[in-house]
Amino acid sequence: MTVTARAALLVIDVQKAIDAPYHAVHGPRNNPGAEANIARLLSAWRSRGHPVLHIRHDSTSPESAYRPGQEGNEFKREVAPLANETVISKRTNSAFIGTDLEHSLRSAGLDTLVVTGVSTNNSVEATVRMAGNLGFHTYLVADACFTFARPDFRGRMRSAEEVHSMSLANLDGEYCKVVHTRDLLPGRPA
Repeated sequence: MTVTARAALLVIDVQKAIDAPYHAVHGPRNNPGAEANIARLLSAWRSRGHPVLHIRHDSTSPESAYRPGQEGNEFKREVAPLANETVISKRTNSAFIGTDLEHSLRSAGLDTLVVTGVSTNNSVEATVRMAGNLGFHTYLVADACFTFARPDFRGRMRSAEEVHSMSLANLDGEYCKVVHTRDLLPGRPA
């Protein structure tokens, strides 16, 4: 896959809060190596001088580990933004709602997004759908995002991998192209 300088890496909600026990109440997450893959992508983007944007969820819910003013609101160390990288705060699942993300991307002439983060079936899926609808060329990195087990609409328990795979299936081909970390790392065309 060819990644141009006009491709922004978007890291969604990779904050300490995602490790709060309530996320895994129905079972463990998938992709235990997602943060390492995001870190590898960050390293590649930074070495190429390509744009990186970090999305921080600032929950307004008193029960949320993502609420500002507590440790959970902090970015995970291995994927934390550098001083010169853009951080955009959001309060809903989509990184485009109530933020200046779209304006920032268009002002910088960026038309392509490479999306990573959490959780696949929530903030990642909502952001990817909106990016596709807004006309951005969008790539979702399957092994650089993750989610948790949960019951489906009929109450049948679904593993994290099933939830993740269904989100990818919902998005691929209509809102984005699903890719893997290896497709974007050095050694591939840039």
